[in-house]
Amino acid sequence: MKIVKFGLLALLIAACGSDKKSDEQTFLESLDAGKSDGPTISEAVIGDILQQIPSPLEISVLLKESGKRYNASMLNSADNLPKYNSNYKKALNLGIYGTDLGYTNIYEQNQDGVKYISSIKSLADGLNIGQFFDIETIGRLATNSKNLDSLLLITTQNFNSINHYLQTQGRANLSVLLLTGGWLEAVHITCNVATSDPNNKELQEKIGEQKVILENIMLLLSFYKDSDPNMASLLSDMTELKNAFDKVNITYTYKESTFEVIDGVMVIKDNSTTTIDITPDDISSIRNIIGSIRNKIIS
Repeated sequence: MKIVKFGLLALLIAACGSDKKSDEQTFLESLDAGKSDGPTISEAVIGDILQQIPSPLEISVLLKESGKRYNASMLNSADNLPKYNSNYKKALNLGIYGTDLGYTNIYEQNQDGVKYISSIKSLADGLNIGQFFDIETIGRLATNSKNLDSLLLITTQNFNSINHYLQTQGRANLSVLLLTGGWLEAVHITCNVATSDPNNKELQEKIGEQKVILENIMLLLSFYKDSDPNMASLLSDMTELKNAFDKVNITYTYKESTFEVIDGVMVIKDNSTTTIDITPDDISSIRNIIGSIRNKIIS
């Protein structure tokens, strides 16, 4: 069950190959004045949810196979950067811009990608996590789509590093917002592509799978609803989205596993199946609600 990690791709290539103690110390010192007494969420919990979010290679293949051309109008313009003055807006749009950079990468639109790299760096600096972003490395990797698969593990590890540091400073809410922004933008893009390609069942099913991811994200947001009005408002909006996803039926059918020999090696074959029932009307409803939530975030 995976649709977004291509969004976290360029966003979370945290200082690849860098291990500078001075950067870590600078990071900790820069956050001293902004430390909060807010609640924290286990790194393992966020890690588990991250593992359910799609790989860059998987979603890029689906988008490429849809035959749809690059459409920059679906993305959040890098020119909107000056609008994001609060940490709440910065974190959400950092996630969104990460997904947009991933989209430009898929279609090898390097000129647009450079704009998003700059916006990502600016927002990361504003959140005092800029030292995690090696812009030279991100720029090199984000302009070569052949690196997508090999960067998956590094991407996940780097998000975990950012999450760890934010948690030590009582700012785990920013990790949740970063994750939520990236997820919303990825579903937004996928819904738009699926709407223009109504016969693409695979894309439709990928959208349907997000029902489970949404439930997990809402659990994370609910953890902060009593201490953060912005999170409470976002949770309320996501509840409306959940109502639309509730019409999607996911049926798991268990079948006993069997043994199978592949290339001379005995492996266990999982014969269970998952059926996702989602209609064009469901996708249209999900697309419209996400569009409304997204407009609040990027405005």
